[in-house]
Amino acid sequence: MIEKENKKKPNPTDIYVGSRIRLRRNMLGMSQESLGEQLGITFQQIQKYEKGTNRVGASRLQAISSVLGVPVSFFFEEFPSQESTVGRGFAEESPNFGLDFVTSPEGLQLNRAFVKITDAKVRRKIIELVKTLAAEED
Repeated sequence: MIEKENKKKPNPTDIYVGSRIRLRRNMLGMSQESLGEQLGITFQQIQKYEKGTNRVGASRLQAISSVLGVPVSFFFEEFPSQESTVGRGFAEESPNFGLDFVTSPEGLQLNRAFVKITDAKVRRKIIELVKTLAAEED
């Protein structure tokens, strides 16, 4: 019975890799259907990959990285170590907090607009502004 319970719960690595697939797909403004078509699979399969329900095989991950224009290592960047996830209860300290924000509609809009700014000084000023506004919330 314990084995069945473990099989139903997605592996944290599969969840993380899936979230990175979703992040990159959203950054490109690509639909699940479009990604699936380019890979020759259904959008439902893409959903399962992104949720971590289904594990992405090595050859499929290579194909996904090619379609999304990133190296395979992108899907493992900043993967939280086991020690960093133990005992954390606050949302801001969760390993997916930043990823959850970046993949949100607001996060995507902010990122898309921010990367269009070419002046490094302006970027720094925006970061300072956001930090100041966040400090006022406290």
